[in-house]
Amino acid sequence: MKYNYLGHSGLKVSALQLGTMTFGGEGFFAKAGNIDVKGAKRQLDMIVEAGVNMLDTSNVYSKGTSEEVIGQAIEGHRNDLLIATKVRFPMGEGPNDRGLSRHHIIEACEASLKRLKTDHIDLYWCHEWDGMTPVEETLRAMDDLMQAGKIRYLGVSNFSGWHIMKYLSAAEKEHLIRPVAQQIHYTLQAREAEQELLPVGIDQGLGAVIWSPLACGLLTGKYRRGKPDPEGTRRVQGWTEPPVHDIEALYDIVEVLIEVADGYEGVTPAQVALAWLTSRPGVASAIVGARNDEQLADNLKAAELTLSQEAIEKLEKVSRKPLAYPYWHQKATASDRLSPADLSLIGPHLED
Repeated sequence: MKYNYLGHSGLKVSALQLGTMTFGGEGFFAKAGNIDVKGAKRQLDMIVEAGVNMLDTSNVYSKGTSEEVIGQAIEGHRNDLLIATKVRFPMGEGPNDRGLSRHHIIEACEASLKRLKTDHIDLYWCHEWDGMTPVEETLRAMDDLMQAGKIRYLGVSNFSGWHIMKYLSAAEKEHLIRPVAQQIHYTLQAREAEQELLPVGIDQGLGAVIWSPLACGLLTGKYRRGKPDPEGTRRVQGWTEPPVHDIEALYDIVEVLIEVADGYEGVTPAQVALAWLTSRPGVASAIVGARNDEQLADNLKAAELTLSQEAIEKLEKVSRKPLAYPYWHQKATASDRLSPADLSLIGPHLED
């Protein structure tokens, strides 16, 4: 297993980590999976053996049941695994049962600690932007939790580039806890993060942790042109993330994933997609979740796969998007003075 520093911090995280949206399986989240405590213990044993050192959850997953399952299953592994959870989405019907206010953050953190049966959260994510709460209020609450030893690192998830810079500016100005990571969606099918989020992360020292790196199964090879969607999958049940704006482009990517996988012995399209992703600039870790042990075992093997330059070029050709403005203009007129952050996006296009 490869380990990367998480942004501008001294914390090392495994290139793959376990996602636990499938734990508990209540309500809407039953579409993702319904792994019980016994199944969770098996998966934790599997990831520890594979060298994975972090798991990811959220208080909103099955309304806290995912955290409860982890709290029961992690016994014996707490010192082996970093725990990341999140705050922002509604946890009740009251007007203050959501958001990133001081009130909600502190209440949510205490509740998560109780469900997880631990005295600290290793990485606490702001699960989504809250445009109504002053960023100083959010960061002060997080800073107080850090000072109390209840959280150790802070991250932001699903933020835009200017949202991130607002947090970083306030953290520096007020001498408050600074985010070290961003959790984002980024795949061969959805490369929008390359425009702003990955360059911001590289420049400002925020490691990217990728959620749904297989696009909720779209990049596993199960979804093929001219064939019905597989029964029992999330999309058949009405799961709409990630959105697919160009289904034919998706099928083109899947065909190349299958072609590349066939060039290696015993390699699956999912492993190819994960290997490509974890080799990308600015990416610290990818979150892999699984409905069953077989899926998890398959995903974990991606850590052993190094793609050839020829394979990478095939994947780039089928998935790379044209440069948007102002980047095509910068390519044409500013290529003599581009930073590593700039080059993470523009660099591959300079040879076009």
